[in-house]
Amino acid sequence: MDVVEEVKARLDIVDVVGEYVPLQKAGRYYRALCPFHSERTPSFYVSPERQSWHCFGACGTGGDVISFVMRKEGLEFRDALRLLAQRAGVALPERQERKEDDRLQRLRSATEAAAEFYHRQLVQSGEAATARRYLEGRGMDAEACRRFLLGYSPQARDALRRHLLSLGFRDAELLEAGLLLEGEGGLRDRFHGRIMFTIWDERGRPVGFGARALGDSHPKYLNTPQTPIFDKGGLLYLLDRAREEIRRSGCAVIVEGYMDAIAAHQNGYTNVVASMGTALTERQVQLLKRYARRIVLALDADAAGAAAAVRGHEVVSAATAGEGETVPVLSWRGMVRYQERAAVDLRVALLPQGKDPDEVIRASPADWRELVDNAEPILEFRFRHAAESRDLRDPRARSELAQELLPLVEAIADPVVRAHYLQRLARLAQVREEDLRPFLRRRRTGEGTAEASPVPQARRDQREDWLLALLLRYSPLRSAGMAIPEELFWDSANRQVLRAWKSCRDLAELHQALPEELHQHVESLISLWTRFDPSWDNDYGEKALQSLLRRLEERQLRAEKMARAAALAAQEEATGSMPLLEEALRSLTEGRATEGSRLPLLLEDLELGLRLHRRSARTTGPENTG
Repeated sequence: MDVVEEVKARLDIVDVVGEYVPLQKAGRYYRALCPFHSERTPSFYVSPERQSWHCFGACGTGGDVISFVMRKEGLEFRDALRLLAQRAGVALPERQERKEDDRLQRLRSATEAAAEFYHRQLVQSGEAATARRYLEGRGMDAEACRRFLLGYSPQARDALRRHLLSLGFRDAELLEAGLLLEGEGGLRDRFHGRIMFTIWDERGRPVGFGARALGDSHPKYLNTPQTPIFDKGGLLYLLDRAREEIRRSGCAVIVEGYMDAIAAHQNGYTNVVASMGTALTERQVQLLKRYARRIVLALDADAAGAAAAVRGHEVVSAATAGEGETVPVLSWRGMVRYQERAAVDLRVALLPQGKDPDEVIRASPADWRELVDNAEPILEFRFRHAAESRDLRDPRARSELAQELLPLVEAIADPVVRAHYLQRLARLAQVREEDLRPFLRRRRTGEGTAEASPVPQARRDQREDWLLALLLRYSPLRSAGMAIPEELFWDSANRQVLRAWKSCRDLAELHQALPEELHQHVESLISLWTRFDPSWDNDYGEKALQSLLRRLEERQLRAEKMARAAALAAQEEATGSMPLLEEALRSLTEGRATEGSRLPLLLEDLELGLRLHRRSARTTGPENTG
C-alpha cells in the first residue's frame, strides 16, 4: 500500500466532509447542500461504501476524500495529502533537502570509485593472479569481468583508503559507505584478498559489494554492512540489468549466488537476479512484483532447498497479503471481463542433484530454459513435498500434513480450485472431505471475529488503474486519452496522473511533472503491463480502452441513479406525502407541477434509468459480439 492509499484507508470520508457541511442520512448515502455552489435542494451525496462524493447539481463532479479537500481548501494535491496525513497520523516521507542528496551522492561516488579501483587491481595487479585463474575457471574472461565490474581487494591494510583519500574523499565518508573499518590499530580497508562483486541498486547506481574469499578463508562471503545506500534485504543482484527482460517476459528467476546470476546473463537469460546468499525478503518480493507476476525460485533438490521453497512461499504470502486482484481479460465479444487471481504466481525449479545454476547453465543452456519453463507451481510443490517427507502410514504424520496444508487450501480464492485441493488433501490424509470442511469453516469463523476497522474500507476500482496503464503503455491511444474527462476518475491519484499525462510526452516527463508522493503509484500502474492480455498488442489496446471507458461511464450513471433514488426516498419519508407515482400522475393530468413537487426529480431518475439501460444494451447486445 503506497502512502496515498494508507492515508485514505485511515480516514472516513463521512467524518472529513461532515466537518465542512452538515450531512443527513439518506439510505445508503449521506446528502447535503453542495458546498461548491448555491442551491436550495440537496444534490451533494457522500457514499461511505465507495468512500467517494459527488455533486449531481451544477458542479457535476465528484471524487475521493483528497479531491474534496483540494477543492474545498483550494489546495494542490501534495498540500491536501499532507493536511489529511496529519489528521490520519501518517508520516509522509519528507522531500530530501539538497544537502542530504549531496551526502548520499558522495557515498555512491565513493563506492563507484572503489569499484573501479578493485577492477583495476583484478586486471593489472600481480597479486590478483590467483583471482584471475579462479574466474577463468568459472568461465569469466576479461570482457565478462569488465562487463560486470568484477574486482580484487588487495591484502594491504589500507590500499583502498589511500587511493580514495587522494581523490578527495574523507575518512568519515568512507566509514559511512562501509568501505573502511575502525579498530584498535586505527582505520583500515574492510575487504582484503577477496574477489569483489559490485552491487548496484534498482536504478543502476553502485551501492556496495559482495566479497568472495580465495582458498579456505572464512567467512566465504562478506558483504557491505547496512549503510544509508546499502540495504541487503531490499536489493537483488543484477536487477538493474534484468528488470526490462523481467517486465517483457513477465517472469523473474531468483538464484542464490553472484556467479549463478552472471552465468545466466552471459548465456542470454537476462531475467535472472540473485538474492545474494540470504533468504528471500518481503521487500525483495515487493521489488520484483512491480515488473512481473511470476517468480521462479531456482533451488537445490535437497532438504535445504525444500526449506527455502517453504520459506519463500511464506515470504511471498506475507508480502502480498490482501493483494489478490481482479484482472481484466478480453472476452470473445471484444469486451473486458474480470477474473480473480493471486498477486504473485510463485514457482519452484529444482536443480539436478549436486549442481548449482552456474553449472547447469554452462553445461547446457537449453536444460536451464526447460528447468525454468517447467517450474512447479508452489502449491503443487508444497503438497508433493509434504507427502514425500512423511510416512503417511502413521496417523500422526497424516495429522501433521493436514495441519500444514489446510491453511494453504483455505487461502485459495477460487472455490473450484479450493475444492480440488481439499479433495487432494483428503486423499493424502486418508479422511473424508466432510471431516476437513469444519476446520476450514472454523478458521474462517475465527478470522471473522477479529475487531473490525472503524473506517469503512472501499474496494479499489481497478478499472481506473487498468485504463491509465493502457494509456501509459500504448502511445497510439493518446488522441483517445486526451478526450477522457478527469471527472470520470473517482480516485484523486489517478486523476492527477491523467492530468499530468495529458501534458507530458513520455514517462520521463511524467515522472518530473508529478509530486514524489505519486511516483510509487505510477510504478504500480506500469507494473500492470506485465499482466496485459497479449491480444491487446494487436490493436494497441484500443478495444480494451473503449470497453473500460464504457464501464466507467456506466459506473457514473449507476451512482447517479442510486443517489436520485435515495433522494426520492428521503424526500417521501420526510414529507409523508402521497405516493410518488400518484403525485406524478396528478401533476401530469393537471399539466403542471405544484410547488415542492417531486416530479422533476422523478423524471430525472427515469431519464437516468433509460440512459443506463441503453448503455447496458450497447455493452452486451449482439451488435458488439464482434
